[in-house]
Amino acid sequence: MIISASIQRRTVLGAIAAAPFVSGPFITRARAAEFTFKVAHPLAATHPTHLRLQQAADNIAKDTEGRIELRLFPNNQLGGEVDLLNQVRSGAVEMFVVGGLIASSVVPMAALDGVGFAFKDTPSVLKGMDGALGAHIRAALMQANLYATSTIWDYGFRQITSSAHPVKAVSDLAGMKIRVPGAAAYVDLFKALGAAPTSIQFNEVYPALQTKIVDGQENPLGTILTSKFYEVQKFCAMSNHIWQGNWVLINGRVWRGLPPKLQEVLEKRLNEAGLLQRQDLASQEAGYRDTMAKAGMAFNAVDADSFRKKLTASGYYTEARKKFGDAAWKVLENAAGGSLA
Repeated sequence: MIISASIQRRTVLGAIAAAPFVSGPFITRARAAEFTFKVAHPLAATHPTHLRLQQAADNIAKDTEGRIELRLFPNNQLGGEVDLLNQVRSGAVEMFVVGGLIASSVVPMAALDGVGFAFKDTPSVLKGMDGALGAHIRAALMQANLYATSTIWDYGFRQITSSAHPVKAVSDLAGMKIRVPGAAAYVDLFKALGAAPTSIQFNEVYPALQTKIVDGQENPLGTILTSKFYEVQKFCAMSNHIWQGNWVLINGRVWRGLPPKLQEVLEKRLNEAGLLQRQDLASQEAGYRDTMAKAGMAFNAVDADSFRKKLTASGYYTEARKKFGDAAWKVLENAAGGSLA
């Protein structure tokens, strides 16, 4: 059977239209990423931080026409926090989202915003971190080959939970066995407050509380809820003793290796996502508290002045000032709105 040329042509064109999109000599090949960065962080994939990082990654890929690809690794998939910090410094991992108190293991100045009872609320601390205080810390990080984007992401104020009695004044902490992370800033603070701080790995905190190895612990409300500490703790003091933010850190050599226009896109989109993440966390914290209250946890305010007086009397602020230096301490006090000594 003879098939006309016009029918053959229509058949071929129809087959091409129906075929899946594949690269070929007549189809533009998708551009491979010129820069592929691993982005590690310790939080769950459902945390606002991860969700906003994913949004930023998508926007960055779009804005750069695929030249930059961010691959996210939540839940400490690439290692522990201190190990990851070293990996970012060496360039084995390009980016890491982490708090200043962890970063202070290699950059002591990164803990400046973590001085106990320095800030009264979230707006005041964020104003400082978006201003001179944040700039001072970022400069110190850069000296250690760690570039930090200008917007710090919010993790929240840390609160104290206990099983035996509510903590309303500093005297209620006397001799209390309280779990703290393995960072000197936390241990020093609770020792100065008269408690008995004990460093326990995070995955061991729930059983330690359940078996009364420790009487209490301290964490932001979101962590207290998602880790179900409220099941084995009866009281939660809204102490706001330390605020924690998370820096988006980038290996300095990697950052300098980016063309200026790509640096602008990365900075813009990560800062934009950080501001949205702050809003996410603020809107969710009231819900965290309501959920735990309905489950039986009792919340109370604290006499913050009694805590600050104890810290002053114990020499905590004097030692902290020596550690950071007078110039840095002045920056902190300006951001906090008054003298801390």
